[in-house]
Amino acid sequence: MRTKRSYLSVLVVVALLMTLFSSVGSVAASPKESKMQSYVSAMQPGWNLGNTFDSFNLNAPNNGDETSWGNPIVTKEFIKEIKNQGFKSIRIPITWDGRMGGAPDYTVDPAWMDRVQQVVDWSLEEGLYVMINVHHDAWMWLRTMPTNHDEVLARYTALWTQIADRFKNHSDKLMFESINEPEFLNVDITTQLELLDEINTTFVNLVRESGGANGDRPLVLPTLYCNDEKVRVDSLASTIAKLNDPNLITTVHFYGLWNFSINIGGYPKFEADTIKVVDTLIDNVRNAFVSKGIPVIVGEYGLLGWDVSDGLPEHGEMLKYIEYFTSKAVENKLALMLWDNGGRFDRRTLQWNDPELYDQIMASLKGRSSTGESDLIFVRKDAPAQDTLVPMHLNGNKLTGIRAGDYKLEKGKDYELNGEDLTLKASFIAKLTESAALGEVAVLKAQFNKGADWTFHVLYNDTPVLQNSEGTTANFAIPTAFNGDRLATMEAVYAEGGNAGPDNWTSFKAFGQTFKPSYATNEITLTQSFFNKVNDGTVILKFHFWSGAIIEYTITKNGTSITGTAS
Repeated sequence: MRTKRSYLSVLVVVALLMTLFSSVGSVAASPKESKMQSYVSAMQPGWNLGNTFDSFNLNAPNNGDETSWGNPIVTKEFIKEIKNQGFKSIRIPITWDGRMGGAPDYTVDPAWMDRVQQVVDWSLEEGLYVMINVHHDAWMWLRTMPTNHDEVLARYTALWTQIADRFKNHSDKLMFESINEPEFLNVDITTQLELLDEINTTFVNLVRESGGANGDRPLVLPTLYCNDEKVRVDSLASTIAKLNDPNLITTVHFYGLWNFSINIGGYPKFEADTIKVVDTLIDNVRNAFVSKGIPVIVGEYGLLGWDVSDGLPEHGEMLKYIEYFTSKAVENKLALMLWDNGGRFDRRTLQWNDPELYDQIMASLKGRSSTGESDLIFVRKDAPAQDTLVPMHLNGNKLTGIRAGDYKLEKGKDYELNGEDLTLKASFIAKLTESAALGEVAVLKAQFNKGADWTFHVLYNDTPVLQNSEGTTANFAIPTAFNGDRLATMEAVYAEGGNAGPDNWTSFKAFGQTFKPSYATNEITLTQSFFNKVNDGTVILKFHFWSGAIIEYTITKNGTSITGTAS
């Protein structure tokens, strides 16, 4: 039988626990979102009008126009289409060098300024948030500041004085970015950070004093080279604290782990080191900025390999990177602006060159999407029919079905899912490969209750066969029967020892830059860039294929002559 005292004891304990949980909850509660964080969140997702107003052609009058790097002239209808594609913001990189006069006024060409304003106005009319900046000027003249301080600062000040005056009465949906990827020549990082602090401080004070809506216009400040290294974000955080301005935004750029982005050094897959680089970026900017109510825009993101070669990185590995980076960035309140120089969204056809990339981006803005361990499923020729295991990363979602064209696979008959292990049944695989030629025999679309679909390419394969070949350092290709396989990477070492070719810190060479597979012409090309760094003598190549096959091949270089011998 409980006593009155025991009941009182229980009540005291309960009261203490309630107080404790209340205290913990108040500590864990996130602070009220700042005005600028709400502004940046409303920008999601963003898109870059790359290789347009930032382009230049030193051989053309006035450095060429917005078409000088191959893109068509920007139209009002095109800006409307960017909005229709679901983008909420647009970054308009602008190179001013060659479009401004000399000292002391550094007057911007009125026609150039008018044209910039026209596209800005079209974008604002569509309801887009707009960012304009000083772009390639960063390396064309601003980086000489250590030895040319006063002239650079005078030019920078004159330029932003004119930009600020032109746009001072524009909506606050227009923001100014002080400088793109700032760097300074031949000085240590401490000095570079001091110079960037001076540039950013000059920029903020100048704009704030320029009148009109510029008194509280959102202003975007970059880290040194827009890099997320801790010392760089901490330095910018100090600048912002000193400025004590509530309408400041920070920006970094992100193109992933370099080794993965261009497939060099044995990094063809999206794996632990690539994930770690994403996590480090997010941790650094979250701790330095987001946790203090200072918003972050990833003003450019993508992969360097996109502009090097088709299939770089491998398509499924690239989509896994995009899914992880996008969802993690959004989860941590980072706004993302896709770098597009015309290679992602075709400005003439108004179609995405890679619709699966676009779908993955848009889906990952809302949360995690499911992916396969790979998008390639290999079925070995002449092997007995057997169940095929396909590991999945469901990321909290549920598989709702798999389609092969119009045919919907039957669960239990064609496939099974046990946890995250997808198994394609032997009977289904047998149907796909019956009387099939080597190569792709099916495209499977896995569908889920949330997120983007995942595509599997089923490849009926045999061991690749390479043939002997002769050529020159300027023109050498290895005839290759890929036999349904796909090339992942290539190693190159000298027969007497040591890594061959460029980047000789690794035996694994850069995909696209040193070797290129062509499945249409059945050959693997070794580039002039590769041979430029190869000594005369014998080199052993190892071609690694996605099926797991590794094929050795020997080349002998004698001056400009190349002889290739299959193993």
